[in-house]
Amino acid sequence: MSEQAYHHIWQVPVDHPAFAGHFPGRPIVPGVLILDQAILCAQRMRPACGWQIVHSKFLRPVGPGAQLQFTLTPGERGDVAFAVEADGHAVASGKLQAVAAP
Repeated sequence: MSEQAYHHIWQVPVDHPAFAGHFPGRPIVPGVLILDQAILCAQRMRPACGWQIVHSKFLRPVGPGAQLQFTLTPGERGDVAFAVEADGHAVASGKLQAVAAP
């Protein structure tokens, strides 16, 4: 039986401390927060694994309060592809690779 895709919704907190410096006057979600959520989703799929980022692409900016939909799809070699959408638009994508847990 193959592993199923994993779906997760994350509402970006409007008061997240990262917005103070990223960027004043026009806050956007730092890419590292999106990657962190993707890794947390992968850990829920496979709790015994650690994860490394193979590649990532950020396609459009996301502001405070956005609702992000994460879809993680398992690959055949222990990797997981992720896609992130907001308001029906792709905002990020990439691939994570399972590694031995620390």
